[in-house]
Parts: sequence; structure tokens; C-alpha cells
Amino acid sequence: MSATSSAGTLTALQGAALYVGAVLGTGVIALPALAAATAGPASLLAWLALVLLSVPLAATFAALGARYPDAGGVSTYVRKAFGPHAAAVVGWCFYFAVPVGSPATAMFGGAYVASALGGGQSTVLITAAALIVIVTLTNLCGISLSGRLQLLLAALLVVLLLAAVTASIPHARLANLHPFAPHGWLAITRAAALLVWSFAGWEAISHLASEFRRPARDLPIAAGIAVAVVSVLYMSIATSSVMVLGPAGSTSNAPLAELLASGLGDKVRLLTAAAALLLTLGTMNAYFASAAKLGAALGRDGALPAWISAGSRVGDVPRRSLCVVAGLTVLALGGAAWTEIGPRPLVLLTTGSFVAVYAVGTAAALRLLPRGSWPHRSACIALVAVVGLFMATGWYLLWPLLMTVGALTYLRWRSTGVEASSP
Repeated sequence: MSATSSAGTLTALQGAALYVGAVLGTGVIALPALAAATAGPASLLAWLALVLLSVPLAATFAALGARYPDAGGVSTYVRKAFGPHAAAVVGWCFYFAVPVGSPATAMFGGAYVASALGGGQSTVLITAAALIVIVTLTNLCGISLSGRLQLLLAALLVVLLLAAVTASIPHARLANLHPFAPHGWLAITRAAALLVWSFAGWEAISHLASEFRRPARDLPIAAGIAVAVVSVLYMSIATSSVMVLGPAGSTSNAPLAELLASGLGDKVRLLTAAAALLLTLGTMNAYFASAAKLGAALGRDGALPAWISAGSRVGDVPRRSLCVVAGLTVLALGGAAWTEIGPRPLVLLTTGSFVAVYAVGTAAALRLLPRGSWPHRSACIALVAVVGLFMATGWYLLWPLLMTVGALTYLRWRSTGVEASSP
């Protein structure tokens, strides 16, 4: 099956903006500091490795989306390659990772508001809750509005990040690269596992493939534009954070604000907070849209209750699935606030799920894409790299394992219920 056209409305540029929002997202406003705290300046090697991995990953999932445009995304590819049980597992891993990761995303944005306005953790949580409401309302209006909003947010994001890098360059110091690996060379793998959060998203837009006007043409173009933009901006921001902020940058809750302040003064913190909010909205917007479509597709395919399937068709708004995602996100935010665990564990739990999705998705690509083609070769490279990330993720793989048990238990319960109701 292949598709050259659809009844969708997304253009290649809007798709590229969704990609940029999903992949670049809040990783760029928070992860440089967390990675530097984990591995020091050597974290730059982890950034470079994941930038290089982005090329085959993006090519693989863009090829699959162009060939099999469906709201199920990775779940659909896995169903065609390995059957309904594996598809349900992958679908659950992605769908239920979004409500876990979204509070962390929202808190990253809230940290910038707190840095500019004060108020500490209360400001962070109030901002996070407001972001969840805004993104939910935007997606309730449909993918057309969501896509146009994303294009605007992506343009603002690129301008902001280029301004931060340009303003901070005169303050870069080679001395900040020493010692290069203060926590040992193995710390690079731990930083890479953390940074998967920053590069998750190449699979997310596949759930919206059927919403493109011409998936076979537009998806590869959108992915190519996004890879170029993401690679340049990530490496620029990560390098600037290390060479300008030095060791102090690894303890900052708002490293992007620190970069701009180093070149333009403290007066830009409020502007940076506003930009960080727009960036956070872009990330959450892309993931809410993707997860909502996926949930509807899972309901359609029997991997979730049938009542959630409304909105799985092209052009329809999956409002029930979206409300489930939003509700679970609010619960997760409340749990994070009550336990005071902070965003880091949520990031690692989410990346554990995304690594599992990447592993099974690239394995499915090896069976579905034409042998000898560039997408097939990309899938081979991506699978080898993802297996390495899989091993580096550690005990945070317990979350996708839990999702696996949940998905298989639900399928068994459903099949037992169907058999019991049959005459």
C-alpha cells in the first residue's frame, strides 16, 4: 500500500514546523544543562551522536508515513509487520508516554516564567497547568488551526535560538571545555539516554501522515527540512551552553535565558520566558495532536475501548482521545507536584518508552520497506543505534514494560469478553 494523496490539509512547511516542535521542543531550553551536569563538556559528544542518529531515524519514519499514511502511525507499521499484539504494545507505549512527558515539558516552560517573575515552584505549576489547558483547547479546534499555529511557533523559535547563539558567542571560552570528561567517559552514555527526550519526535508526526495533502511527497520534504534545522540549532545551543556558561550552566533551570542574558543583559529574561512559553506550546501541541490521533486509531483497531475511536478518520477531530490525554496529563502533573519529584524522572520514563517505540518501529521498517532502498538502509543503521540507546536507558525501561503488560492484558480481557458474549 502506498499513497500519493489524501484528503488532509497539512502542507510540507506546516509538517516541518510540527516536526521541529516535536523534536526540538523543550529539549533545547532545559536539556543542555541536564546533560552537562551528567557528563560535563563531554556531553557534546552525546549531542553529536544523537544528531547523526536523527538522519536515519527521520528518513525511516518519513518513508513509512509516506507509504502507509494512517492515524495509527508506528502502531500501524508494527501491525503490518508483526501483528496486532505488537501493534497494541507500541501504541500503548507512545500514547501513555505523552501524559507522563507533558508535565515535564510544561514545567520546563514554567521554570523560565519563574526565573523571570519569581514565585518559585508555585509559578512553575500554575504555568504548567495553563499550558495544558491552552494546548487542549487548540487541538479541540482541529489539525488545520494546530498546523498554522505550529508554523508560527517554529519561526519564532528559530529566531530566538539564533539570537541566543549570536549574542553569546563573544563570551565563549575554550577554558570551559576543561576538564572535558569530569565524570568519566561512560557518563556520555548516560547523557545520551537523557537526551533521547530531545530527539524523540521523528516518529510522532507519522500519526498525522494521513492529514498531509500529499503524504508521499510532503512527509520526506518536511522531515528533511526539520533534520537540517534541528541539527544546526541543537549543536549550536549545546556548544554555546558549555563554552559560555561553563560549569555554572549545568545547575541552571533556564540555560537559554542565561545565554541571552550573557550577551544582552538581564532585561531579556522576560522576553526569554515568553519565548520559552511559545516553544513549550509548540512541543505540547505537536504531541497532543499526535497522541490524540493515535488513541482514536487504537480504539478503532481494538487496542483501546471502542468509544475512544471517534476522530480516527482523516479530517476528524479525535476529541475523546484528546480529553483522555489531557486528563491523564493533569493527573500526572498533580502527582509530580505532590511528590515534588521534579521533571527529570518524568523525562527518563518518557524516553524509556520512546526508545522502545523506536526499536520496534525500526524493526518493522526492515520488513516493510523495499530491500536495498535508502530508507531500508536507514532503518538498519537506526535499529543498531537504538539498540545501544535501549541498553543505556536502564531501569527506566520498566515503564514501557508496564505498558506492554497493560496492552497484552487488555487484549486478553477483550478477547475473553468477546468470546463470552458470542452465542
